[in-house]
Amino acid sequence: MSSLFSKIVAGEISAHKVAETDNHLAFLDIMPLRRGHVLVIPKKEIDNIFSIEDDELGELMIFAKKIAKKIAKEFPCRKVGVAVVGLEVPHAHIHLIPINNVSDMDFKQEKLTLSPEELTDIAQRLRTA
Repeated sequence: MSSLFSKIVAGEISAHKVAETDNHLAFLDIMPLRRGHVLVIPKKEIDNIFSIEDDELGELMIFAKKIAKKIAKEFPCRKVGVAVVGLEVPHAHIHLIPINNVSDMDFKQEKLTLSPEELTDIAQRLRTA
């Protein structure tokens, strides 16, 4: 059975896409910790990020770096935090979150509730950054 993220890759489920290559996809987290919270995934369904081949993992991180620069430009912050948790969805993914404090990346905190219009606006800002 395909993961939720594989269904997004296949176009079966819509997402607020930020960037895409032949092998990678970046899209907004629909339950973000902060505005500008992006998920970066390999299109190939792999459960554990450390099961990704070295060269593919390097490419994924370089792709994530490009997205992080866009996030920092559009959402002023001290850093763009990087987290790999991977317990919620069995598809390797990287969280990129604009942060000013360590607590900004506390996944136990209440998530933001953004309207579809806000998500569309944020995705467009990041695509054109």
